[in-house]
Amino acid sequence: MNSDFQLTNRLKKEFASLDDAKGRRRTGLFVAEGTKCVLELAVKFKARYVFALEAWLGEYGGNFHAGDLVASAPHVLRELTRLGTTPPVVAFFELPEPSALPDNEYMASELVVALDRIQDPGNLGTILRTCDWMGVHTVLASHDTVDAFNPKTVQSTMGALARVSVVYADLDAFFASLSPEICVYGTFLDGDNIYTSSLGRDGILLMGNEGSGISESLERHVNSRLFIPPYPADASSVESLNVATATAIALSQFRARQFRYSGENA
Repeated sequence: MNSDFQLTNRLKKEFASLDDAKGRRRTGLFVAEGTKCVLELAVKFKARYVFALEAWLGEYGGNFHAGDLVASAPHVLRELTRLGTTPPVVAFFELPEPSALPDNEYMASELVVALDRIQDPGNLGTILRTCDWMGVHTVLASHDTVDAFNPKTVQSTMGALARVSVVYADLDAFFASLSPEICVYGTFLDGDNIYTSSLGRDGILLMGNEGSGISESLERHVNSRLFIPPYPADASSVESLNVATATAIALSQFRARQFRYSGENA
């Protein structure tokens, strides 16, 4: 344990800068808070600083290198937290190297989610958490999608970032490079009813921006247009679904087909 550690003003400013993508890139760090989130992420990411109550360190400190641990009083954690309620631990992890784009062989055997210009960090975090639950291990994101290591996104994932790889890319160029056999699904108001459509075990599920949906440049790559209808179909309802909710519904339909045809039990 680092008993001589001093939380200087310089470090406080450095930690505060992690709210911004430029600050994260400059420092090479991102922040996670709370027991579940921190412990889940510690399996994959290297911690540089772990500020925690002494009781917390006594119970969970063995999951970290001793030199990264800083026993902290509640008032110190209150200074560091972004949450409304002070957590028992605030950890600063090192950003990973960017992940490589999956190849055609991977795409032909896995279900992948692609995100076009998702702007809300909470939406992205919820989508990643849903992907983790639904067994989707790779998420492709346009360069103008919110950063997966935004503090609000990290907290929303509840540790899913340890198991779901987020790859930022030029999606137009990536889709253009795909083998024509790979199915690209997209959600549209004029698509086919997802509940009665044929859905494969693999391919890409493309989800669009919260306000404007899938961009025209990416729409041309979609070869299976899907629609999530209200119930009943002619009901008066809200104009559209939240993108995180729509992603969860769509993924559940893909997995429902697999359970049904494989004879697996939940």
